[in-house]
Amino acid sequence: MNVSVRPAVDLSSGLEDVPVLFEGLTLPTFQYSPDNVQGPGCTVDPSEVTLPGCSCLSHSCPTESCSCLQTHGQAYNCTGTLLELSRTDFGYCSPVFECNALCTCSDTCSNRVVQRGLRLKLEVFNTCNRGWGVRTLEEIPHGTFVCEYAGEVISFGEARRRQLGQRSEENNYIIAVREHAGTGSITETFVDPAQVGNVGRFLNHSCLPNLFMLPVRVHSVIPRLALFAGRDIDAQEELTFDYSGGHTSQNPVELLSTQSDADVQASRTDGLQRKACHCGANKCAQFLPLDLSILS
Repeated sequence: MNVSVRPAVDLSSGLEDVPVLFEGLTLPTFQYSPDNVQGPGCTVDPSEVTLPGCSCLSHSCPTESCSCLQTHGQAYNCTGTLLELSRTDFGYCSPVFECNALCTCSDTCSNRVVQRGLRLKLEVFNTCNRGWGVRTLEEIPHGTFVCEYAGEVISFGEARRRQLGQRSEENNYIIAVREHAGTGSITETFVDPAQVGNVGRFLNHSCLPNLFMLPVRVHSVIPRLALFAGRDIDAQEELTFDYSGGHTSQNPVELLSTQSDADVQASRTDGLQRKACHCGANKCAQFLPLDLSILS
């Protein structure tokens, strides 16, 4: 008996150091990009180096003298695992700053993690009731960087236009990062991987996820949206994150901290249709979050 075996397809077409495997007959229509790209309304090129670098000459930056670590703190241990694994437990997180292209330290410095790109074997597959999904083909320890949520960086106006123009059967991929500077000022970043994106665009929502998202700055002031393992994850397990940005069993809207934040969400989701959540968690919120955002 002749059994034909379909060759494995790399969804990234070699753009990732590790192939992104694809299980399916029809390839999704989009342009693969491992990194954020400048989209409509974005005034800053995400690839432009705008942050200062350290002058360390050692293999890995020492915490006592590195200007990057002194200014922003140490985010990873020597193996590249996050040190503060509870940083999103209350719906808020602090951004991570890595060494960048202007730093003189080694490319293997322990403060260079997200910028190294995908290191895990992931597979995009067709789920039973939630369209495409992503599963890991290997075990992932708690705190490990998994992948970015990369796409077009766009303005709020463009994000709003795209959301309102969507048909009810279409997916909303846009993530909003709202960062509170502590002085009343708020910086917002909108990322949409619908047309240009990476493997992160296929991750499904869960009200009880195994990943959490952190804004990570490397070369640019525009953050990279990095996803880390929120617990030890088994091989063949589907990878999910909370589209509202949390990593708890709270209802997503409870992650908004103040009345002003709730007012912002209400104004921005006016006119958008709610979609049912099929994550299957015991404390499922029943609906997907309308305002996909993380707060920091």
